[in-house]
Amino acid sequence: MKYTDQDLNRIYWHSRRGMLELDVLLMPFAKEVFPTLDEENQARYVKLLSCEDQDMFQWFMQKTVPDDAELETIVNYILERVQPS
Repeated sequence: MKYTDQDLNRIYWHSRRGMLELDVLLMPFAKEVFPTLDEENQARYVKLLSCEDQDMFQWFMQKTVPDDAELETIVNYILERVQPS
Protein backbone atom coordinates (compact mmCIF):
# COMPACT_ATOMS: atom_id res chain seq x y z
CA MET A 1 0.00 0.00 0.00
CA LYS A 2 1.27 3.44 -0.89
CA TYR A 3 0.74 5.83 2.01
CA THR A 4 -0.13 9.46 1.37
CA ASP A 5 1.38 12.27 3.40
CA GLN A 6 -1.93 12.45 5.27
CA ASP A 7 -1.72 8.70 6.07
CA LEU A 8 1.86 9.08 7.29
CA ASN A 9 0.87 12.03 9.47
CA ARG A 10 -2.00 10.01 10.96
CA ILE A 11 0.32 7.08 11.69
CA TYR A 12 2.80 9.44 13.31
CA TRP A 13 0.12 10.88 15.61
CA HIS A 14 -1.23 7.42 16.45
CA SER A 15 2.33 6.59 17.50
CA ARG A 16 2.04 9.23 20.19
CA ARG A 17 0.81 7.18 23.11
CA GLY A 18 1.11 9.56 26.05
CA MET A 19 3.51 7.22 27.82
CA LEU A 20 7.03 8.61 27.59
CA GLU A 21 8.70 5.20 27.26
CA LEU A 22 6.55 4.39 24.23
CA ASP A 23 6.67 7.86 22.71
CA VAL A 24 10.48 7.94 22.60
CA LEU A 25 10.47 4.63 20.69
CA LEU A 26 7.46 4.93 18.44
CA MET A 27 7.37 8.56 17.36
CA PRO A 28 10.89 8.68 15.88
CA PHE A 29 10.34 5.23 14.36
CA ALA A 30 7.11 6.37 12.71
CA LYS A 31 8.69 9.55 11.37
CA GLU A 32 12.06 8.21 10.24
CA VAL A 33 11.73 4.47 9.60
CA PHE A 34 8.08 3.66 8.80
CA PRO A 35 8.13 5.30 5.34
CA THR A 36 11.13 3.13 4.37
CA LEU A 37 9.60 -0.19 5.49
CA ASP A 38 8.30 -2.80 3.08
CA GLU A 39 4.53 -3.29 2.94
CA GLU A 40 4.54 -6.27 5.32
CA ASN A 41 6.38 -4.38 8.05
CA GLN A 42 4.24 -1.30 7.52
CA ALA A 43 1.15 -3.45 8.02
CA ARG A 44 2.70 -4.96 11.15
CA TYR A 45 3.41 -1.51 12.55
CA VAL A 46 -0.14 -0.31 11.88
CA LYS A 47 -1.40 -3.45 13.64
CA LEU A 48 0.90 -2.70 16.57
CA LEU A 49 -0.70 0.72 16.95
CA SER A 50 -4.04 -0.95 17.69
CA CYS A 51 -2.57 -2.70 20.77
CA GLU A 52 -2.95 -1.57 24.35
CA ASP A 53 -0.22 0.67 25.73
CA GLN A 54 0.40 -1.59 28.72
CA ASP A 55 0.97 -4.57 26.42
CA MET A 56 3.37 -2.59 24.25
CA PHE A 57 5.20 -1.33 27.32
CA GLN A 58 5.75 -4.93 28.49
CA TRP A 59 7.00 -5.96 25.04
CA PHE A 60 9.38 -3.06 24.59
CA MET A 61 10.76 -3.44 28.10
CA GLN A 62 11.27 -7.11 27.12
CA LYS A 63 9.26 -8.42 30.06
CA THR A 64 6.91 -10.39 27.80
CA VAL A 65 6.58 -11.12 24.08
CA PRO A 66 3.48 -10.77 21.92
CA ASP A 67 1.44 -13.93 21.31
CA ASP A 68 1.03 -12.83 17.69
CA ALA A 69 4.07 -13.64 15.53
CA GLU A 70 3.46 -10.58 13.32
CA LEU A 71 3.56 -8.29 16.35
CA GLU A 72 6.62 -10.05 17.72
CA THR A 73 8.39 -9.44 14.40
CA ILE A 74 7.76 -5.69 14.41
CA VAL A 75 8.52 -5.30 18.13
CA ASN A 76 11.87 -7.05 17.61
CA TYR A 77 12.57 -4.90 14.55
CA ILE A 78 11.92 -1.70 16.52
CA LEU A 79 14.07 -2.92 19.42
CA GLU A 80 16.92 -3.72 17.03
CA ARG A 81 16.70 -0.21 15.59
CA VAL A 82 17.03 1.43 18.99
CA GLN A 83 19.39 -1.09 20.60
CA PRO A 84 21.91 -2.03 17.93
CA SER A 85 24.24 -4.82 18.97
